[in-house]
Amino acid sequence: MAPIPGSGLAKGLAVTLRTMTKKTVTAQYPDAQPELPPRTRGVIGLFEENCTVCMLCARECPDWCIYIDSHKETVPPAAPGGRERSRNVLDRFAIDFSLCMYCGICIEVCPFDALFWSPEFEYAETDIHELTHERDKLREWMWTVPAPPALDPAAEEPKELAAARKTAEKLAAEATASAEASEPAEQPAQAQPPAQAQPPAQAQAPAQAEPPATGTSEPAKPSESAKPSEPAKPSDPQDGES
Repeated sequence: MAPIPGSGLAKGLAVTLRTMTKKTVTAQYPDAQPELPPRTRGVIGLFEENCTVCMLCARECPDWCIYIDSHKETVPPAAPGGRERSRNVLDRFAIDFSLCMYCGICIEVCPFDALFWSPEFEYAETDIHELTHERDKLREWMWTVPAPPALDPAAEEPKELAAARKTAEKLAAEATASAEASEPAEQPAQAQPPAQAQPPAQAQAPAQAEPPATGTSEPAKPSESAKPSEPAKPSDPQDGES
């Protein structure tokens, strides 16, 4: 059936009439945060415990904005007589978001679920070098990743969340222990100056002065024997002549 001439124009006018009477809604950002879908591609978070340094995400990244450094360590055998194993230890994991185009390929190809999307998008910087987020910063974004819907409301906590919470509690306990260990070391150092002052030693000075003894004693008078002898008078020459 051929379309009726002018039907497209009528549909367009109908849309215009429906929308022209509605109130215009303006987003009040940043006073009001936008309601984003839970899987919004905002920033990438790293779950370091799941990373095996397979380098697959860095190889598949079309922008080459993922930087990974690692070294190998020898793991002793789990049982006596077993063979030693070598494993890769992550040294650096960084993403340069000034180059990232948010394609999500790194998250899709990760075989161990170490990368996740976070809906956070407020990480603008005044310096472009600050857009390179190291693994510590990428770990902080993991706490903003929405949890997937549980298959069973009464199900246990996923082991990934338990491992992440255990690591966070361990770091917090180490920070608290180091802070408590530094406080007692500072208190004795502050208490040393009063001990070195020795107030009793300063109180001995009045005791040595002995003011009562000086008030009762009178100065010794010079004895008569100590008086100077009178000078001898010169002899008169007339006495000799007589």
